Amino acid sequence: MTTLRRIDAHLHLWDLSVSEYSWLGPQFGPLFADWSAEQAGPELRRAGMDGAILVQAEDSLVDTRFMLDNADTHDWVLGVVGWVQLDSTDAAHRDLDVWSQHPKFRGIRHLLNDDPRDEFLDLPEVRASLAEVARRGLVFDVHDAWPRHLDRASRVAADLPELTVVLDHLAKPPRGRDDFPAWRSSLARFAAQPNTIGKLSALHSPDAPFTVDALRQTFDAALAAFGADRLMYGGDWPMTIPHGGYQPNWHVMRSLLAELSQSEQNAILGSTASRVYGIR
Repeated sequence: MTTLRRIDAHLHLWDLSVSEYSWLGPQFGPLFADWSAEQAGPELRRAGMDGAILVQAEDSLVDTRFMLDNADTHDWVLGVVGWVQLDSTDAAHRDLDVWSQHPKFRGIRHLLNDDPRDEFLDLPEVRASLAEVARRGLVFDVHDAWPRHLDRASRVAADLPELTVVLDHLAKPPRGRDDFPAWRSSLARFAAQPNTIGKLSALHSPDAPFTVDALRQTFDAALAAFGADRLMYGGDWPMTIPHGGYQPNWHVMRSLLAELSQSEQNAILGSTASRVYGIR
């Protein structure tokens, strides 16, 4: 497969000496360690990626600064999706003023699955902050939305049409479970909003194998909902480490993508991410 420029639209870095990462502990086995840009770079190159978007792994300003510092020293970091306190418009404006000074700052995310508030995306302060995110031309990545937040994310996209809303990991589809049809219907409602994007990333499930055949139903649902021009590939490294690492995950996704036309491959592997995250 050949594309103009291959971009991994979803990659993480973390350093346990930099911040706490409260969700991360010894129960995560090999993930409970430092995962650096020096480790990520060779993995990207082996997969033929020209660069990646770093995405926050913690709801903190420290984590966002850590990613931006890495962006300063590694050319393959093409953009950063960081964090601001969305439920405080004053704090959000203040921190957006700071982060927006960095040329590689491209968007924000909040770890929704760690937030106990089902109504988070409907909070007036959050909506006001997201309107400011849109005004600045930044993107909102929605984290692990199924089942609590996917329909709410659809309402955000409908109510804020000027905001680009990116659905990380296709909202974590429940592959191999009874609620898969409900997820597919909810995904279609989300994708019906023209300002939405889907990420083909983090599709591992404890209830189904990670093979071409096992992923095909999910892959086809995403294509039907978004079309290739509103999909992008994300490797989700180092979260793939327990599943064999970057390359086995990429090989499965590459096999599925190889069934598409060249223009579709180009979109999912680069041009969509370039457009969405404003990469020149």
